[in-house]
Parts: sequence; structure tokens; C-alpha cells
Amino acid sequence: MSMNPFDEIAVEEAIRLKEKGVATEIVVVSVGVKQAAETIRTALAMGADRGILVVAADDVHQDIEPLAVAKILKAIVAEEQPGLVLMGKQAIDNDMNATGQMLAALLGWAQATQAGAIEVAGDKASVTREIDGGLQVIEVTLPAIVTADLRLNEPRYASLPNIMKAKKKELVEKTAGDYGVDVSPRLTVVKTAEPEGRKAGVKVASVDELVSKLKAAGVI
Repeated sequence: MSMNPFDEIAVEEAIRLKEKGVATEIVVVSVGVKQAAETIRTALAMGADRGILVVAADDVHQDIEPLAVAKILKAIVAEEQPGLVLMGKQAIDNDMNATGQMLAALLGWAQATQAGAIEVAGDKASVTREIDGGLQVIEVTLPAIVTADLRLNEPRYASLPNIMKAKKKELVEKTAGDYGVDVSPRLTVVKTAEPEGRKAGVKVASVDELVSKLKAAGVI
């Protein structure tokens, strides 16, 4: 088990905000199998204060869909009342890129996705987002959801003393049922297959022959 790199960046950013005096406590949450407790311990060793593990699957191959995760996170937010929720921008197994947006919709909070830089001042956060055309800077009112992109920061390595301290930090274990969320899949993978191999091309001797073949293929 290892932490999603985007989530690791989100944890690092939370720690940096605490080091700046912006945040007072960092609560790390994971929704998955019991083995994910070790991943939470990694975040605690990095500098998070406490963790919540929501056991929602028995098998690591069982996919917990974004909407179910968002509903669980919504319930946790209601309990914890955070001023800012930092998340990875997407999973690295299915690349869904949906949980953060769904959580923001369920909460009715502002959101800033694909964050490459974050500055928090008072009840506002200025977020630099990476978009196709370059960089976009937006301002959101807290509380808000921010999802981290790769260039937001470079996560630290946990030191041995902090790894030992992490074993004593609070880690609460819950279930999806504790939050009244049904994690039964709504999607079914019907088939997974490799794309067909490309057919071999042909060489042409002249422009006229090229035009003739393109016409035959219906390209022109």
C-alpha cells in the first residue's frame, strides 16, 4: 500500500500551511481497506496530527466509486468542521478526477482544482491553477475544497523519530455504515481490451498515386 502521489502533495501542503501558522490541526482521511491504516501512518509521520480510516471494502481490488467517497467525506466534514479540505486532484488507478468536485457540490462549497500554488489570507484562498492555456489564478472563500496538482510542492520524507511518534498518534477506524453511506458500485466494467494493432502502411511512388489512394480511401 502506498499513498497516491497527488494525495501526498496535498498532505505536504497542509503541513506547510500549519508551519506558516495558517492551519492549527491536520486530520488525514482514507476510505478503503484496513491496510490503508499504514498509509495514514505515513501521513502522520510526515506531520499530520490524527487520522480517520473508513473501512469500506474487504478487497483492495474493489473500487469505491467517487460519489460514495464524496458522501463519506461530506459526513466527516460535518463532524470535523474544517476550514479547508485538501485532496489529490485524481486517483492514479482509474484517473477519475471527480471526488473533489463531487464533495464541493454536496457541501455547496467553493472549489479550486489542479492547484499549483495556494496562498491563504483570512477567509480567502488564492489558488493558481494549471490549465491548457497556462496558469489561472482564482480566489475562493473559505471553507473550500482544493485539489492538488503535481507542481504544488515536493513532499518531504518522514524521519525515523517522526515515524516512531506516528505510532502513538490517534487513528480512529470507522465504517461506511457509520456514516450511512452505501458503497455498492453503480458502475460495472463490461470489458477491458487492448486497442487493435495498426495496420501496415504502404509506400507510394508519386504524388498522383498518393492522391489516388487517398481518394480510394475516401479521405479526399
